[in-house]
Amino acid sequence: MDTKRTSTKEIIAYLAEKFPACFSIEGPAKPLKVGIFQDLAEKLSEDETVSKTRLRQALRHYTSSWRYLKAIKLGSFRIDIEGNNAAEIDEAQAEYASKTLKESQEKFGNKKPKDNGAKKHYKGSTGSKHTSDKSAVAKDKQKAKFKTVKATKRAEVKVQAKLKPVDSSLVSVGNKVKVQLGNTPMDATITEVAGKDISVQLNSGMVVRTQIQHIYSE
Repeated sequence: MDTKRTSTKEIIAYLAEKFPACFSIEGPAKPLKVGIFQDLAEKLSEDETVSKTRLRQALRHYTSSWRYLKAIKLGSFRIDIEGNNAAEIDEAQAEYASKTLKESQEKFGNKKPKDNGAKKHYKGSTGSKHTSDKSAVAKDKQKAKFKTVKATKRAEVKVQAKLKPVDSSLVSVGNKVKVQLGNTPMDATITEVAGKDISVQLNSGMVVRTQIQHIYSE
């Protein structure tokens, strides 16, 4: 008694051997006629090594492969078991096959290589590579920090550029001004004017003595 063929791969190889005019396991595939399952089931009715259930599963697997879907093109012909042209593929069938192929490639084709690549890169990393990676990360962080500092300084320069030197006529007790302390201009109120020395009170309550060149109008 012959052993049952259970794996899809095994059954497809058997079909390619049994019906070479329409099945193949490598190279370009040929579009199969609609309803070819019934023809196959009839031809293999006496063959106890292949059940109808397994045959249907194998046929479904074969016709959903990328190799087969690429063969479904407008103007091509579907063939029967003997390899004879059965029916021409129309636009709807070609578009459906193209759409199915694209979705399958996006779902399975682009995802796995990235995952595998990431795993291989991780497994293949040596101590020196790991060290160089750390060094690269440190450099990137340093660059980012430098850019942030530069951006902050540019922002400060812009703020300073907008400030107008205070008019001497406005330097009197009680007037609201901005006083330059370090890099940051701060809101303040003039509390005393003694010649070139001017005392201002910051919003925090602290009193600072400065000069007119460090005071700006709001």
